[in-house]
Amino acid sequence: MKKVKKVLKFHIKAGQASPAPPLGPTLAGEGININDFCQKFNEATKEMKQYTLPVVVQVYEGGSYNFQLKQPVTSELLKEIAGIEKGSGEPNKRKVAKITQDQLREVAKRKMPDLNAQDMAQAMKIVEGTAKAMGIEIQS
Repeated sequence: MKKVKKVLKFHIKAGQASPAPPLGPTLAGEGININDFCQKFNEATKEMKQYTLPVVVQVYEGGSYNFQLKQPVTSELLKEIAGIEKGSGEPNKRKVAKITQDQLREVAKRKMPDLNAQDMAQAMKIVEGTAKAMGIEIQS
């Protein structure tokens, strides 16, 4: 079994990984061929172009690596389902959208593998917190 030397976490726009900072220098500093990484990442994410994806890169001793893609960032899923371009700058004063419990459940279901939640109710609470912080109201 390969020994993990380092675990790196990034948020990268799908299909748009490039050798530019901060990604390039960080990966190159760990001995990873940045062009190889960018090519593999961009190929794996080409169908998800509108999303920013959390990525976990495991660097092994000897210079090999693998990466794991997570679900898109919660705020992007909420913006998509609410039909808005951005959240509110003042979420407590100015609401920008409303979504239903079913829409909230849909986002929570998609994010569930990445959340620290035991069940759907907990996952929905986590996503609801993000929605409220963005100025999105949840209809009951």
